[in-house]
Amino acid sequence: MKKISVLFVCLGNICRSPAAEAIFINLLEKKGLTDSFCVDSAGTGHWHIGKKADSRMRIAAERRDINILSRARQITTQDFQQFNYILAMDDSNFRNIQNLKNRSSSTDYASIKKIQNFRSFFNEEEVPDPYFGGDEGFDHVLDILEDSVSGFLESIS
Repeated sequence: MKKISVLFVCLGNICRSPAAEAIFINLLEKKGLTDSFCVDSAGTGHWHIGKKADSRMRIAAERRDINILSRARQITTQDFQQFNYILAMDDSNFRNIQNLKNRSSSTDYASIKKIQNFRSFFNEEEVPDPYFGGDEGFDHVLDILEDSVSGFLESIS
């Protein structure tokens, strides 16, 4: 059985997308679905390649028993062939992903969507970037992502 592959994407891959990845993995573990999925995260920018997620996001996630273990990487044209779903955190990154896809000559099968298309309880159409704000912004982003990531999983299961 082929695994369903999911890539979460934000700007630097140190706050929102690694948190979404970890939340999704946590949900899969709770539902016993880990073996059916391949999950990763990436950024449209290159500034943080190889770095751990922002310590403020890791701490906020750990308070919810969610471990963010990934290292930052940048999205590549190969991702359009490797992943079934590519989920952008906001409009700007959605456009950046689409632009990269349009410059690629390779065929793909990735469905590119905005994660907030799957929200149930929050009005935000984008997942805000908490990087330049206070600690409460990281908790708010986790609340938003727990809602939309679980909505995404429901939509494909």
